[in-house]
Amino acid sequence: MRQSGLFGLSEHLNRLSANGDPLEELNGLIDFEIFRPALVTALSYGDGSRGGGRPPYDAVPMFKVLILAAQNNVSDARMEYLIRDRLSWLRFLGFDLAAATPDANTIRMFRERLTHAGAMDPLFAAFDLELKTRGYLVVREECGFVEFALSLEKVWF
Repeated sequence: MRQSGLFGLSEHLNRLSANGDPLEELNGLIDFEIFRPALVTALSYGDGSRGGGRPPYDAVPMFKVLILAAQNNVSDARMEYLIRDRLSWLRFLGFDLAAATPDANTIRMFRERLTHAGAMDPLFAAFDLELKTRGYLVVREECGFVEFALSLEKVWF
């Protein structure tokens, strides 16, 4: 494998953008910070004063992980791999290439915490509403797969 230059990663991401990265488009379309209050309330993380353990991953990128998992209908173990493998996913999630990313157990525990708090359905309904108000079609199937489409000609995978 040929070693890339100093700007190889940046150039690669620029090419992804030039080809119409749908996740970059989604990031520009929705301000995901609007979900933070509901996430913080549902997760009820402490202030960290009890000590012990690694601090949790930021709730907003973790919610975006769940969106990607639903869109691609993949297991938590597969998500762990795909987050590390796909540069477009790393960029969408806001994770640094060299930093730690959530493992399957972390993803599962995050999902379970939101489910136990009764927040999963309202959060995804709010996400769907954000897309619909911007003219996107949201299609859900029984398996949890989510497609976003501006028109019948443009479907996000």
